[in-house]
Amino acid sequence: MTKLMQTTSLTALLLLLSGCNNLNNNLNTPVKPKIDETLEVIDNTSLKSISDMTAIAFEWKKVDDVRVIGYNFYRANMHKDGRRLKLIESVNNKYTTHFVDKDLEPDTKYVYQISSKAVNGIESNTTNAYIAKTLPRIVPVSFVQALSDLPNRIKIIWRPHPDLRVAYYKIEKFNTTLNEWNTEKKIKGRLESEYIDDGLDNSETFKYRITAYTFEDVSTSPSEAVTAKTKALPNGVQNLSATSNEPKKIILAWEPSVTGDIVKYEIHRSAIKSFGFKKVIEVDNNTFNFVDQIDEDGKEYFYKVIAVDKDDLKSSSKIDAVKGISLNKPTKPTITLAQIQGSKAILNWTASDNRAISYNVYKKTIINFFESKTEKFTDIKDLRFEDNNIITGVEYKYSIQANDTYGLMSEKTDEASLILPKIPLKK
Repeated sequence: MTKLMQTTSLTALLLLLSGCNNLNNNLNTPVKPKIDETLEVIDNTSLKSISDMTAIAFEWKKVDDVRVIGYNFYRANMHKDGRRLKLIESVNNKYTTHFVDKDLEPDTKYVYQISSKAVNGIESNTTNAYIAKTLPRIVPVSFVQALSDLPNRIKIIWRPHPDLRVAYYKIEKFNTTLNEWNTEKKIKGRLESEYIDDGLDNSETFKYRITAYTFEDVSTSPSEAVTAKTKALPNGVQNLSATSNEPKKIILAWEPSVTGDIVKYEIHRSAIKSFGFKKVIEVDNNTFNFVDQIDEDGKEYFYKVIAVDKDDLKSSSKIDAVKGISLNKPTKPTITLAQIQGSKAILNWTASDNRAISYNVYKKTIINFFESKTEKFTDIKDLRFEDNNIITGVEYKYSIQANDTYGLMSEKTDEASLILPKIPLKK
């Protein structure tokens, strides 16, 4: 055992006892000390101690005075109390020769004096002042590093504490809103050396520190604070375009993202510009176009292309969508003439756009109120159609449809009704 003893003069002893509240069995009730100078005092030379960070253990040689029933321990924190001692423990067994003073502050000097006690609150003079010091805190964690550029997380690593008294670590993260440190995680085990803080926002900076704790929950000072930043979302594609002049399809084209670890692109589509986007396909990082096959003519869609990096982080979807349209039908022609000339039906029309390369003429023969027959004449290159195959008194209805080079057909014109009149018999 280690002995830290300091002998004081009688005058000093009186100063140590000055102003102190001496208590007997009830430590919270001040009473006037009852000193019996004939009671045997603990032998100063037998008093020894061992210090820890938050406790000091004492041992001594018991007194032989038959009147003694126990011992009173007086203590002062020399950093805070000076030498104003107070009763901290009353031992009620004279055969007890060990006492541990707990819950002390690390690296702090304390002064003690001990008296023997008898019945009725009588006690002896105290021992000489005995100064003991708790051990300093163990050193902080010496190496801490926070790793940046991880997806939605930050990894903290540290060197395991060399002191075998360390039982666990507390990871603290700085709260910038409250301007304070908050405990993020308790990591058990001295040899543990990493913590991953996940579920974080992208491209956000966070600050951490680590404190080691002993098995008695005595903490080191916090480590130096370390800062790291989560990985940013990848940049999106550039110059996305969508066609509006392709039949039965919309062709997308874009320039690649400038982010270096892109692995694929997702194509999202919606019939509405502002919401409702769903992924229709994904392509590899070397593909910069996509053909969206469309069954409808003039079908309008809105598109976004999302870049995806190796960590499955996706570029922002809060971007303007690009509109594409499958090629619409050609505009239907305009009938300018529909009449009977002699014994034939004559139709003239004009093209309503420059896409028409040929025309279809539909001839509907009205058989009766419930029945009709339709014929189709195709690949008509002119803007005129003559029908010689008509019968007097029968109603015919004609409509015209334009064809473009892609095989798209316009809507039919409104029907033009013609009847070859019967020639009246001569009387």
